Amino acid sequence: MSRSQLKIKEPAREIDVVRETDVLVVGSGPAGLAAAIGAARAGAEVSIVERFGCFGGNITVVGVEGMAWYRHEKTIEANGLGREMEERAKAMGAAAPESQSLSYELDSEGFKVVADRMVEEAGVHPMLHRMFVAPIMDNDTIVGIVTESKAGREAILAKRIIDATGDADVAARAGAPFFMTPKEKMMAASVMFHLAGVNKKKFMDGVRADLQTYKDWGSGGGGDWNIETSGKEDEMFSPFIKKPFQKAIKEGLLPANLNTIAGTWGAMHDTGELTYMNLIHMEKCDGTNPDDLTKFEIEGRRQTMLAIEALRRYMPGCETARLRNFGMTIGIRDTRKIDAAYNMTETDVREQGKFEDSIGIYPEFIDGYGILILPTTGRYFQIPFRSMMPKKVKNLLVAGRSTGGDRVSHAAIRNMSCCAVAGQGAGVAAALSLKTKTDFDRLDISAVQNELTRQGVRIH
Repeated sequence: MSRSQLKIKEPAREIDVVRETDVLVVGSGPAGLAAAIGAARAGAEVSIVERFGCFGGNITVVGVEGMAWYRHEKTIEANGLGREMEERAKAMGAAAPESQSLSYELDSEGFKVVADRMVEEAGVHPMLHRMFVAPIMDNDTIVGIVTESKAGREAILAKRIIDATGDADVAARAGAPFFMTPKEKMMAASVMFHLAGVNKKKFMDGVRADLQTYKDWGSGGGGDWNIETSGKEDEMFSPFIKKPFQKAIKEGLLPANLNTIAGTWGAMHDTGELTYMNLIHMEKCDGTNPDDLTKFEIEGRRQTMLAIEALRRYMPGCETARLRNFGMTIGIRDTRKIDAAYNMTETDVREQGKFEDSIGIYPEFIDGYGILILPTTGRYFQIPFRSMMPKKVKNLLVAGRSTGGDRVSHAAIRNMSCCAVAGQGAGVAAALSLKTKTDFDRLDISAVQNELTRQGVRIH
């Protein structure tokens, strides 16, 4: 009998309700953190559920330390909690100047403490080590979730729920319609890593001797490195590394099919640590399929060790480099996106889309599906509240990269700082909908905008 034909029947059981709360946030990446803190600052009682043992999501668990690497002199941003996270990390010694922008690279380990502090200060109830497994529904209204942990199954009831899982897990299991890019067209998945033992002077001398630009991203690479820019980025410095891997392929150290190994580094530290190594890009990984995740976690580590050997041989300063650590889990860029009350479009993110229900702005930064546009001219678009409202499920908002939109809009709104803008908007909306006893589709958006403005968010 094949695996697909085997089934068991799970017996009915009672599940303890361990908490009741006003607003429940599921997932604690940039969107979830901003949602929980934003809702709490707007006066709601908030709980946040996270499957790992720390808050921060892609920052702390995957090791994506560049939250605003797009920032340049003329970049216009929403600020709000996304910028506050960066400033708090800087103040707490958990950030360093980022190599290609006016932003700071967040230390993935130190940011765990930053996130702890911000959650505690906001009065948000933390619920780590719990994985969402099922929604609790009252017809078409979500009223809670079931989690799984070392303690078994637990139920949490809530008046409003925000899905910040990144994969629309709550929305999908609650019956909300969603879109999903075919696996062969999904953005690549990445295993992040950090190096130690790098000679900073030799490395930086090597970088300066052969300065790379964003135009180099599209010069003969494989996979996701077939990049087109808008032109204005072409002569700007990029901390891009590809030539050592091309040489490794030519000399037989790397197989030819691994021409996808290339990418950027985040910061070169005085300690000899070279951090935020975004070099491993693997296609056809479905982040909602555990077998794919297993396969590509292992493959990503294999490719990393090959990449490190190539750097030792062909990158100045890396002769004695060694692996410091991997991210705790693989980084996924592309899975489910809800069919929202409004789905954002390529035109919205390319042509400065404006919306009456804007909950924040985001600079014209598009990174994905073969497009790279940096926000160097002051252009930006607005994020509509409706893009977080799933169809067919009440009392639920979706924040982060799984909000509604087409492929090119996803290449903009998937980025962590944009996820924080959406999350803060969702949190404030959830809090005010409770205060006014109003469903999301009837919410006074001007009241939400006023509270977001009070919290330091630029709306228009």
